[in-house]
Amino acid sequence: MQKTIVKQLKKALIASGNLVDYSTKTVTLALSISDHKHRAHVEFIRRESFAAAWDVVAQRLVKIPATSWVRLESVQSAKRLPRAQFEKELAATFRMNYWRMGVSFDADFKTAILEMEINGQAFFRPSKDHKIGKTRSGSWVDYDRLVPYLERQRGKLPVDIQKTDYVWTFTTSGIFTDGQQVWEISTKEDTSKGIRILTDPKTEIANYIGEGERFLVNQIKEDGKFVYGYYPALQKVLSSYNSVRHFSSLYALLEAIPFTGRTADFARVKKAIQWGLDNATIEREGAVFINDNDELKLGGQALLMLTLSKYQEVTKDETFMPYLMKAFNGVPYFREASGKLNHVLNTDLTLKAAYRTIYYEGEVAFGLSRLYELNHDPAVMDYVKGILDYMVENDYGKYHDHWISYAINEALLVFPDNREYMKLGLKNVFIHMKFISERDTTYPTLLELVDAAVKMTDMIKASGNEDLLEPYDLNALRQVLRQRAEYEITTGSFLPEIAMYFYRPEKFIGGFYARHDNFRTRIDDCEHFLSGLVNYYNYTYGQD
Repeated sequence: MQKTIVKQLKKALIASGNLVDYSTKTVTLALSISDHKHRAHVEFIRRESFAAAWDVVAQRLVKIPATSWVRLESVQSAKRLPRAQFEKELAATFRMNYWRMGVSFDADFKTAILEMEINGQAFFRPSKDHKIGKTRSGSWVDYDRLVPYLERQRGKLPVDIQKTDYVWTFTTSGIFTDGQQVWEISTKEDTSKGIRILTDPKTEIANYIGEGERFLVNQIKEDGKFVYGYYPALQKVLSSYNSVRHFSSLYALLEAIPFTGRTADFARVKKAIQWGLDNATIEREGAVFINDNDELKLGGQALLMLTLSKYQEVTKDETFMPYLMKAFNGVPYFREASGKLNHVLNTDLTLKAAYRTIYYEGEVAFGLSRLYELNHDPAVMDYVKGILDYMVENDYGKYHDHWISYAINEALLVFPDNREYMKLGLKNVFIHMKFISERDTTYPTLLELVDAAVKMTDMIKASGNEDLLEPYDLNALRQVLRQRAEYEITTGSFLPEIAMYFYRPEKFIGGFYARHDNFRTRIDDCEHFLSGLVNYYNYTYGQD
């Protein structure tokens, strides 16, 4: 590693403070190094002074490649707990993977393990009764996995970690470098803890969008089907597949590729669209539907229209227009005479489920709006208007659905003075503002909702209907927009300082994860993150 970077690391670590544990008169540093291809090797270095500890670190750093990922942390506080108390606190943790401290089974940190080592290999497992969400995890230590790992990383263990009377929990502060830049690691007690503090959000968000587009397009296999997802902590590839999300993920790519300028990726998207049409759709009565496990979903109809419309818009390739019109022909089968939309049909077009998720209705209004932009067919806009009028009449603003906001924005291009649509769109976001601003998980659709809402408020101003905005705090809306965008990058993205603790770290750079589900990454996780960040960047910084 370059000497200039090593010097920067030393300076930055000293600046983080609290290096000495005055109770033991020692300095404990944790050094994590990854070559991008393998999990980080972690070493705890405990000496009587910072100078002595740093000498060991410096010796390690000068021997590694310049491009290595290095995370260097100092132990800030440590607390001894009786084993029973530690186990009780671990079990009481809300959500899986939300234990946020390091653990040592001896006082000298010879059996210490960082929080991200724990999470990167799922050493703390939830109880069988745990349900994904904010519930008590019932977590316990999987010693069958942890002991062999510690022995490989640290050598012969001085104690039997399953039988010690006490367990030490600890926090750290530190820094990370990719060999070119040094970042301070956040110590805030939220989901951003242990992840870089952004120094240049505009550049860093743009860079990660590029990584995200590359990651998602690389999940498209040679035949056009996606690798659906992974549990990186468990080294597990998901075997399930959702045909609707096949198309929605392609829609996100079609938003991201114009941003990155990697137009060669359009060919892979086209192949994936064709795979979806050949393998995941059926034709009935002159209409094409996505067939997802023998279900025809309203949301599937929407995403089929959205993806094919977006492909034609950005590539000018009209190959799929016949399929697009056949997708439109399927919409009437979901609609009752009253205007109510049913959500799921059987493959013989009979009703299976009147309701599945509120997202479907906003999705189909948005999909129809995008089709209208291509063909300007009044029949298509009549459907959009009918659906939105039904939403107004039935107070759909209470659902705070980002798809509804997207659809209203498109509709306002055609009906720029429709105050009822404006009222619906404003309620759709502002009644949800407290939840959005306080949400601790990444929840990428919230960024999509606020993206669309900010754009909507500007459209309302431009239309001369500013009186509708008087009850609402537009400044708070703008603030929460930036907050959610930067929060997503630092709490849901496989940045190197997180990825380095998983198997094949470079494989996941550009991916997005759900911490509360074993850091799961699926194509539909990626699609929402990508769409939200692309739209945020374009509207926030695209004017320069």
